[in-house]
Amino acid sequence: MKFGDHLQGKIYEPWRSSYIQYTSLKTDLKTKPNWTDTDEQDFIERLQDELIKVYQFIDRGWRELDHRVEENAIALKKRCQYERLADSLTEILFDMNDLTRFHQLNITGFEKIIKKHDKHTPHHIKTLFQSSLWKQWPLDKMSLRFDLLVVRISELHDICHLKGRPRVCQDYNQGGDQTAFERATAKYWIHPDNITEVKSIILFHLPVHMFNPKTKYDESDMAVSSVYFDNDNFDLYSDRLHRLEGAESIRLRWYSHLNHKNDSVFVERKTHKAAWLNGKSVKDRFRLKDSQVDSFLTGTYTADQLASDLRAKQQVADENHFVASGVQKSVDCCGLRPTCRVFYNRTAFQLPGDQRLRISLDANLTFIKEENRPISQTEPSALHWKREDVGIDYPFRSLPESEVSRFPYAILETKLQNHLGQECPTWLRHLLDSHLVHEVPRFSKYIHGASVLFSDRVSVPPYWLTEFNKDIRRSPSVNIGLSRSMSFKPLVNGHHRQSLVIDTATKFNRSKSLGDMGLLIPRKRDDMSIDFKKEERQSPFGRIWKAETPASAFFKNKENVLPKMKDQVKKVEPKTFFANERTFISWLQFCALLLTVALNLLNNGDRISRIIGAIFIILASLLSFYALGRFQLRSWQLRTNKHIIRYDDVYGPTALCILLVSALLINFYLRADTLSSSYVPLS
Repeated sequence: MKFGDHLQGKIYEPWRSSYIQYTSLKTDLKTKPNWTDTDEQDFIERLQDELIKVYQFIDRGWRELDHRVEENAIALKKRCQYERLADSLTEILFDMNDLTRFHQLNITGFEKIIKKHDKHTPHHIKTLFQSSLWKQWPLDKMSLRFDLLVVRISELHDICHLKGRPRVCQDYNQGGDQTAFERATAKYWIHPDNITEVKSIILFHLPVHMFNPKTKYDESDMAVSSVYFDNDNFDLYSDRLHRLEGAESIRLRWYSHLNHKNDSVFVERKTHKAAWLNGKSVKDRFRLKDSQVDSFLTGTYTADQLASDLRAKQQVADENHFVASGVQKSVDCCGLRPTCRVFYNRTAFQLPGDQRLRISLDANLTFIKEENRPISQTEPSALHWKREDVGIDYPFRSLPESEVSRFPYAILETKLQNHLGQECPTWLRHLLDSHLVHEVPRFSKYIHGASVLFSDRVSVPPYWLTEFNKDIRRSPSVNIGLSRSMSFKPLVNGHHRQSLVIDTATKFNRSKSLGDMGLLIPRKRDDMSIDFKKEERQSPFGRIWKAETPASAFFKNKENVLPKMKDQVKKVEPKTFFANERTFISWLQFCALLLTVALNLLNNGDRISRIIGAIFIILASLLSFYALGRFQLRSWQLRTNKHIIRYDDVYGPTALCILLVSALLINFYLRADTLSSSYVPLS
């Protein structure tokens, strides 16, 4: 489908004027064969006006959502009305999901129209757009602001679930420098349209994990950077791609900015079918300071010295010594050098202090060529472990396009520690089977980055590159995602938020499995009672969806209304289709009875009887077509979840009674003369 048609199908009518005028801009490009400098200047001014309009609309919407979140945070400090506030936070999530879809659709529109401009005109504005307009109105960076809102909402939502009881500090202990991670992982691609929806579904069951809850969470806390090592022959790439026994992946990872306050760098090694674990795959890691990395890679800071320093600090030494010596041996023997940097913004979901189930969603995934830079002029052979001209400023517009590759999807990764008895929760299994995610078995960030940035040097590309340009979106799954009930109340996977809590509490009482715990706290039934009228009366924001139109609390005039998304489908029970069929068959049975009477009158009656029989035949035919039309229309409404007419038939039975009575009255009228005359039997 062409993007113009896709855009028209997704536009919400009250917001139409706020979308990019893609069709109008495209028409200007195609209707002017001789593109002049004046045309170019007019086009750039129009494009700039469109960018400012869209940016201001999203910025205004985000600020209103942020204000509503802060209002809920203030209300939570009063430690009351937790259920009402949880419902209010759910409404905000639905609002934000609609706004992020609007944001993503417009970003795609700008990228498409710039590409068309550079293709159909002698001028090229892509560089100008990235270097100037994107910097003044950074529409492509606004996704980070929505990510921060998700984190904030998750924090408040968790407080509501815990009834205001804060988590103890020990809950956030991640086990210090955990050395080895043994877990089963699976990876999925998520289309940008579905990122916020997937995050919203997960946070109803798992809170967003914060490494340091004592500090304020900001955009830099989501940044994760990794430098992967390989040699000139890309041996580690080949071994991992072919999944050879003992294949390694070595990287240096750090979080947020590296500075004097945050100087921790994690040296990590993934081993496929490790010999020392009887063929199990494992990830090992240990911590270094930024200033120690170069000396560690060159061998001047040995694994023995690392172990000695750790013992002096009374930290785990033997395991770290084993990993460090193995990494140094691989770097020295295989001639490993920094090859590829992988950057992304991560949102992690996990119960604090519990590693059995962890879900991470990595957005803004970017691959960057890692240039080898000398550590000092006196040691030109010693290379610095990372390039200093690259920070965490996504989307890295300052880098040449030949050195960077931006991944179009987000990566969802599930991590289960099966050896501890953790099973995949039911809600998570339903999510992973739905249209919101696209499974890519054995996907590797480094393998993808190396195959794209060094396509002329790697031997074999990964299998998923052949399907990389295909649209991963699918038709919506029934009963999965964010939707609205017939009364416009928010539904998560086809359930009200309160029913999710009740269902989770029931499962919690039956099982100790983390996956079944979901929302963590079993609740009493009387806690579920909510006075919706009271909520409507007391809430300063109002509800997003009213009885007649979906009026948003985020916009106050009737033209700025949040849409009811077209691709969200309510659950329809199979018995509903069968009931529709039974109704149709009942109408056909009556038509058949009426037709039988009509045929008898036609074949065995006099002139008046034949007239009435003809009327009954016409009635039976009309009723048959009417019943067929109603049957098909109801079926279409059930399949598409579009409400055109009422499901119950108000006019059909009434019209049938009137027609039958009319036919009988016509019969009595035609036989009025015979009723007054004497009866003469036929001879």
